[in-house]
Amino acid sequence: MTTTSMSRRTLLVTGGAAAAALATTGLPGPATAAPARAGGADVVLAWNRQLLAIVRTAGLQPATVHPTRSFALLHAAIHDAVVATTGTGRPYLFTVDVPDRAAPEAAAAQAAHDVLAALYPTRAGAPADLLAGQLAGVTPPAAREAGTRAGRLVARLLLGLRADDGSAAVPPVLPPGTAPGQYRPTPPAFAPAVFTHWAAVTPFVLDRAAQFRPGPYPSPGSARYARALAEVAAAGRDTSTTRTADETVQARFWAAPIWNYWNEIAQSVVGGSRSGLLVAARVFARLNLSFADAVIAFYDAKYHYRIWRPITAIRLAAADGNPATDGTPDWSGLATTPADPAYPGAHSVIAQAGALVLRREYGPRWPLAVTSEALPGVVGGSRRSRAPPKKPASAGSRPASTPGSTTKPAGSSATTSPGSSSARDHSIVDISGSRGGAAVGRYSPLPGCATMCRWTSSPSPTPSGTPWPCGCTRGSPGCGRPAHRSASRCPTAATPGW
Repeated sequence: MTTTSMSRRTLLVTGGAAAAALATTGLPGPATAAPARAGGADVVLAWNRQLLAIVRTAGLQPATVHPTRSFALLHAAIHDAVVATTGTGRPYLFTVDVPDRAAPEAAAAQAAHDVLAALYPTRAGAPADLLAGQLAGVTPPAAREAGTRAGRLVARLLLGLRADDGSAAVPPVLPPGTAPGQYRPTPPAFAPAVFTHWAAVTPFVLDRAAQFRPGPYPSPGSARYARALAEVAAAGRDTSTTRTADETVQARFWAAPIWNYWNEIAQSVVGGSRSGLLVAARVFARLNLSFADAVIAFYDAKYHYRIWRPITAIRLAAADGNPATDGTPDWSGLATTPADPAYPGAHSVIAQAGALVLRREYGPRWPLAVTSEALPGVVGGSRRSRAPPKKPASAGSRPASTPGSTTKPAGSSATTSPGSSSARDHSIVDISGSRGGAAVGRYSPLPGCATMCRWTSSPSPTPSGTPWPCGCTRGSPGCGRPAHRSASRCPTAATPGW
């Protein structure tokens, strides 16, 4: 059984906060997907919950490795294992020859286990228990064993290819800015900037991190800057008298890592739709490959422009060269400020990406529910296809019953929770968001992509190219970034994990 590699379409997303690239794969859409076994989505949902539990546990996620990389690896492995064993769809990276009898559920579970066991070795017990429970329900034994072999191989290949992706680099120290508008560490901890190396991480689908870098940030001396600064200074202050109690709850609800929320939202949508294994694997792979590349892209922009955070801008406004701004030296925001530059804002980028992936699969309206690790006990969502608790959005935002309205609420901590992002980021780049949507339609990959990496039981020549030691074959010329579109990076006997 052999499948063919996916085609690639790249989706530019800027959300309400800046430009970031959402890399949606060319995985087959709902109309072409074959039905999977009833309840198969539970396998994917359980592993996603497992990883959410890991990244939400203090000390388990390496401080210099962004968690979206783990989500992308987990779900790419699950997806490619399912594609290989069902013979339906196009893989993210690998085409694997497996027996027809191989059980997709076993392949997905084994691939997921092996990825998490490799990424979080001190947490190996919980994934092992989950794997054992899932495999116990897979029959007959021959199908289970064939599936686990396929899943193990896919995980090993994927981990081997990502072993040298730059994620293990030591983050360089970012010199603090001195001129108006330049980023510098923020109170109260004045911690050094984080993920200063992440723009150099190899993207999963994008050609390069700067592929969709947004335009320059408005000058601190401009009238637009002054208006936005006044807005966030009034509504975002910890002691604000203009922010309502409901707005405060909404801002605090979204104060945790935004990719966690959207993975939980996806769990709710996928589970509520009764999607099968193949659809669930595809949705979570699209979602998390998009998030991983969006993070690489927005860190590229953040450290290219190095824009200061609102707390710095407001406290030092008297020296910013703008006669329309006034400094407030004792100003503090509702939320603690992240240790990275303000532009673009992560919440808007990720929320836009998440909404577009789910809308593409399930349409413009879907029921969902989401909790907040930052505000325990509060649950957002509705049985009538409404979005999570909405942060105050800028004028013209859509109603909460559409995926797009989940985007702006999550990104608009702009005014009420400027520690997460800045009102300037939200309002200034709303226009950029709509332009980014148009750019998506204009962007397309070069045609003619052939097999990217095909593993067989023994290396042999194939019509698509020259055989390599691992059994990989070279795809068509000009098929995209060399790390993913040719055999030059296929694993060999020396590749970690091979």
